[in-house]
Amino acid sequence: MTISHRAIGSGAHKVLVLHDWFGTSAAWGPFLDHLDPKEFAYAFLDYRGYGDRRDVDGRFTLAEIATDALNLADQLGWDTFSVVGHSMGGKAAQRILVEAPRRVRKLVGVAPVPASAYVLEGDAYDLFHGAAQNPPNRRAILDLVTGHRACDRWLDAMTARSVDVSRPEAVAAYLTDWTTQDFAAKVAGNTLPVKVFIGEHDLALNAEAMRRTWLTHYPQAELETLPNSGHYPMYELPVAFATALEAFLRA
Repeated sequence: MTISHRAIGSGAHKVLVLHDWFGTSAAWGPFLDHLDPKEFAYAFLDYRGYGDRRDVDGRFTLAEIATDALNLADQLGWDTFSVVGHSMGGKAAQRILVEAPRRVRKLVGVAPVPASAYVLEGDAYDLFHGAAQNPPNRRAILDLVTGHRACDRWLDAMTARSVDVSRPEAVAAYLTDWTTQDFAAKVAGNTLPVKVFIGEHDLALNAEAMRRTWLTHYPQAELETLPNSGHYPMYELPVAFATALEAFLRA
């Protein structure tokens, strides 16, 4: 099966890019305009049930994302590559590392979910688990993770786009998987170069959460807090984020 994807660049450094729970390969905003196409070759994957692969059936799990991503790398002829994962995609990126540790050059988590379980309780559980069927829940989550700072126009547009490009059953299944899966023991101690980016206004995946998880799991991990940003630096400060990301990849 040929795996469709969004490609940017033809450089020697290959990079697989995994989107968030509400996103797609196209949902990276103006950040895409600032990537270096000569030094890097980026492949942005849509998950099954999302974007250009909205009609592709599957189990809608992180393991399935990792399998599809590795198959895409094989399709492209990439023996080794770096992996960038945003939010849920950060956890899926770590599944790739578990499955093919020798193929991953560098790992980047952007406001990333950890490899351990991400427990949701009470109101948070209801909010997130209601998001598959209820657009207002998605909007409330977007507002939360950007620190209640984003304008209504952006929140409305992001919510509408998320609804239009995803299947509700896929959204629900991925949520169950990324919140309950715990494979931290399989990545703990890995000395791969790792960079974690978080936004200073992200009220969910903040610095303390990263110190307890990513920075504990990966001895070589670096944490960078992006000022004046929440959970979506690709929209909130695209130039600065693209610059910081590629500085780490090329180091």
